[in-house]
Amino acid sequence: MSFTVAITGRPNVGKSTFFNRLLEQRKAIVDDVSGVTRDRQYGVADWAGKTFNLIDTGGFVPQSDDVFEREIAKQVNIAIDEANAIIFMVDVSTGITNLDESMADLLRRSQKPVILAVNKVDNHNRLLEASEFYSLGFEHIFFISSISGSGTGELLDNVISYMKEDDAATDVNEGIPKFAIIGQPNVGKSSLLNALVGQERTIVSDIAGTTRDTIHTHYNLFNKEFILIDTAGIRRKAKVHEDLEFYSVIRAIKAIDEADICLLLLDAGKGITAQDLSIYSLAVAKGKGIVVLVNKWDLMEKETNTARDYEKDLRQRLAPFNDVPILFVSVTEKQRIFKSIESALEVYENKHRKVATSKLNDVMLKAVEQYHPPVVRGNAIKIKYITQLPTHTPTFAFFCNYPDDVKTPYKNYLENKLRESFDFKGVPVRLFFRKK
Repeated sequence: MSFTVAITGRPNVGKSTFFNRLLEQRKAIVDDVSGVTRDRQYGVADWAGKTFNLIDTGGFVPQSDDVFEREIAKQVNIAIDEANAIIFMVDVSTGITNLDESMADLLRRSQKPVILAVNKVDNHNRLLEASEFYSLGFEHIFFISSISGSGTGELLDNVISYMKEDDAATDVNEGIPKFAIIGQPNVGKSSLLNALVGQERTIVSDIAGTTRDTIHTHYNLFNKEFILIDTAGIRRKAKVHEDLEFYSVIRAIKAIDEADICLLLLDAGKGITAQDLSIYSLAVAKGKGIVVLVNKWDLMEKETNTARDYEKDLRQRLAPFNDVPILFVSVTEKQRIFKSIESALEVYENKHRKVATSKLNDVMLKAVEQYHPPVVRGNAIKIKYITQLPTHTPTFAFFCNYPDDVKTPYKNYLENKLRESFDFKGVPVRLFFRKK
């Protein structure tokens, strides 16, 4: 189930610091100067075994004359509309301001669960001062410190209480592969869906953002059956290109949650953009299978090695996980579009591949013998046993004497050996090391 949480509030209350803490990485830029966050940040947070999407928004300043603050205000409204729950952050060191009250008025009208997070409560005096925020009238209020992390556990317990379990039994398409078509606006996502099903299933135009909603299409032709999910942004609105991009990302994130395999569609003339890489990274983090389709290949000027060089450059941009099928297609000419579905079905099979424990140990223990783990602090690491865990994404547990001392380069070596020996092309592989 796709569950999205938006972090909102006025500038410089600590939203990005809190965002970084939940993601356990410094993804958002943090500074004492207000207004640093202009572009939205997206990530996947994990708490108590549950994962959810997290959006860090810019500081909300209503009715501002500043061009950036006006755009940020629009995007905050979009985040509120699309989120399932909202964390409203305020700063105890400054007390309640006019901007806080404006934000509170906006959130009361949203009808979404709102969790008030009073930040920078890092001593007893500030805890007493924080009591004034009860006057904002929100039911759920937590006193936290984004820097130290105090109070964040209770807040996250409250966040996940709004998450509902998927009712898989009611899904009439249970067991049928789901393929999400993702990519930038106007790269040919809807055209690809129409070409595959052989009818005008979705509206297609040169206007970026023609598709408003996520479109589900049941495909059952040529002995192949799957669900195609056409993702996109919204209807075209004049002069809101930033908003359009924001909508597209949120919709794509939700489609990724639902899908088994993601077909990442690129424009051959533009290549892969930072936005595409962000979506690609999210799909990998969520353990989804991936097929990369380079569209509009018929419009490219070609020489002998154009495709080979293009693919090499693309794989460098996709590193470290670049073991994915890359196909050069033309949706309008219907070149290799059915090959893309065959590749997606192969990746789907790879994603659900189970390797027998005896065969897994036979192959991987030989790989360990060929290249032993480096000695750490005088301790020789000995891997004794490997097994595949029963998860949706191929996940393997390596039992050894010093699991915490196995470093990333050696993990990469083992993953590459797994990929060489067993076909996991297009699928993220997870490796865990446990005490024997």
